[in-house]
Amino acid sequence: MGDPREPPEGTPEGGSGNEDEFRSVVFDESFVRAARIQELSARERLAGSFGKATRPRVRLGPLGTVPRQALALLLLILLAFGAAVYFGVNSPKGLPERPEGSQLTVSLVALSPASAVRPVADPADPFAALPPGYGEGTAGLNTPGGAATEHFSKVEVTKALDTVQRYLVASSLAPAALVQGATADVRTFVTPGEQAQFDASVSQPADDRHHAVTGWIVRFDPAQAALASDTVKVVGAMRVDEADSGTLQVTTDHTFVYALKPAAAPAGAPVTLETVRRELTFQFDRVDLASAQLRLVDSVVQAGPEPCTASMAGFLQPVLATGQGTVVAPPAAVDPGNHARPAWQVCGVLAGS
Repeated sequence: MGDPREPPEGTPEGGSGNEDEFRSVVFDESFVRAARIQELSARERLAGSFGKATRPRVRLGPLGTVPRQALALLLLILLAFGAAVYFGVNSPKGLPERPEGSQLTVSLVALSPASAVRPVADPADPFAALPPGYGEGTAGLNTPGGAATEHFSKVEVTKALDTVQRYLVASSLAPAALVQGATADVRTFVTPGEQAQFDASVSQPADDRHHAVTGWIVRFDPAQAALASDTVKVVGAMRVDEADSGTLQVTTDHTFVYALKPAAAPAGAPVTLETVRRELTFQFDRVDLASAQLRLVDSVVQAGPEPCTASMAGFLQPVLATGQGTVVAPPAAVDPGNHARPAWQVCGVLAGS
């Protein structure tokens, strides 16, 4: 093998070999021809790129050689595509619209007494005749422990149950709501999408299945009735399930028993028990859970003793007993051919009155 320091075609004629002191800096014609030289184009020379004899190359292994401009363009395309995907997924337009409008449907059922309404035997112990199983206040709500569902964690379920319990306390047990006409505490639990319906129900209650304030709150006209005891007896339960993968649903079914007397009645006045059953359906999405608010979507209320002739949309209308008992006319017959009377208006007979 030849000396690697020699030109490709050997030592030129007339040369001095290794003794030539200029060998390292003088190139013969064959060496020059063998060299790879990439000359600048006329455009590059006019642009002033005089400092570079060759173009830089970027090697990508098996992809070959790609110019830097192409790499920069490819990178920009990838970044733009990634940004489009990110903002498409996280844009508010990609989120489902939250429910608004008249979401709550209310059914009110008056339970008319089958006989004369008599006061309790002992006003100092008005609940003595109740059957076993009724608890006092919050204890009677029987709020279950939270357990995870398919799409909601244990923490989320527990928070929903806690919100429902606090709503039931504010709307079914608090004296301010029951006999003082207060509604602000209950409204704080209502989602913004239902607040307009709630406000319309308070300001202009109507028995149209959507705007009865008594679907939201148990309340008695303070001009007619007062609490004979701040204690409220309760029995019932709650159930948790899912309306869909993004909606947690809590259904409650409780019976509340209130001790009432005529408004401004003196001590020792006759006391009447009013029984109210509330079957309520609540729904939560994750925004509701985060804000500790709820959507009440269905409310069925049975209350008695109530007259079938009075509207229950603004206030419940308990039949209060006098010392000798109060007689109420029995429920009137319903003509299904009379379309002037709404079909959803229902009246029943109170058992064991």
